[in-house]
Amino acid sequence: MRALKVLVVVMGVLIVGGTVALAVLLVQRMGGPAAGARWEAALEQPEGTRIAGIAATEQGIGVWVTRPDGDRVLVVDPRRGRVVGEIRPGR
Repeated sequence: MRALKVLVVVMGVLIVGGTVALAVLLVQRMGGPAAGARWEAALEQPEGTRIAGIAATEQGIGVWVTRPDGDRVLVVDPRRGRVVGEIRPGR
């Protein structure tokens, strides 16, 4: 009977410890940049390119750019600050 009580207490401690670890992990992953943090991205576009518009998407941030060779939309990953996709009109 004593072994059963010890086992129940140990399993209870493991459940509480696992729940706390899960909560800490969720808070860390959901937390955005700290207050006052700066976000920067280099689009690496040719000279003469202008940003015509910006919009949020499910995949990241959509940036509409007007280039000398035509318009396009760049998809930027906000976590990495890098261009992850490009949409151009068909020819």
